[in-house]
Amino acid sequence: MTITIKAQKREGLGKNACRRLRSSGRVPAVIYGESADSLPLAVDKKELLAILKSESGENTLFKVGFDSELLDVMIKDLQTDPVTDDLLHVDLIRISMDKALRVSVSVLLKGEPVGVKAEGGFVDFITRQLDIECLPKDIPESLELDISSLHLHQAAKASDLVPPEGVKVISDPGTVLVLIALPKEEVAKKAEEEEAEVVGEEAEPEVIKKERAEKEKEKEEPEKKKE
Repeated sequence: MTITIKAQKREGLGKNACRRLRSSGRVPAVIYGESADSLPLAVDKKELLAILKSESGENTLFKVGFDSELLDVMIKDLQTDPVTDDLLHVDLIRISMDKALRVSVSVLLKGEPVGVKAEGGFVDFITRQLDIECLPKDIPESLELDISSLHLHQAAKASDLVPPEGVKVISDPGTVLVLIALPKEEVAKKAEEEEAEVVGEEAEPEVIKKERAEKEKEKEEPEKKKE
């Protein structure tokens, strides 16, 4: 289903004009195309927030209609209030449906690893997004990764992903996505045990030296008595 939102061309471009737009429930926007030209618009805030809250979020492909124009666009950038998190401004980019795009998508983990279920580990989710390249119509909502076969201390990398048809992962294939690790308390306990073993090994030669010294002393005492 294609989403279409209505827009109006903006005449006033100053701060006061933008404030008036926001108070009326609209958001200042700019559409950028392949050329250097840009087009200032005003879009409905509720419609834009509905797109951002969808499963594909900022990667959603939608149409913007104004006057007699109907353009395919995606969200390029957002400006929000640092205190209230209110949406202040949005940059849109015009999309050509026959040209590949580079976007970031989320990684979705599937399955319970053997290392968690039977070996006492936990899932350390390290990289949650990857860069991909594909046509606009092929942009996935997420990239699925089955981690059910991972054992303790094993990792899954970007190269382990099988992307959908038409999608190419362009992030470094060696990027670690997930590691099945021990909980911190287990790591600390293991380190303490290893340290205790080392201390025991270091202490053993001292005991041997002491025993040798005592034996030598015992040998010397009878010789002194003979003298």
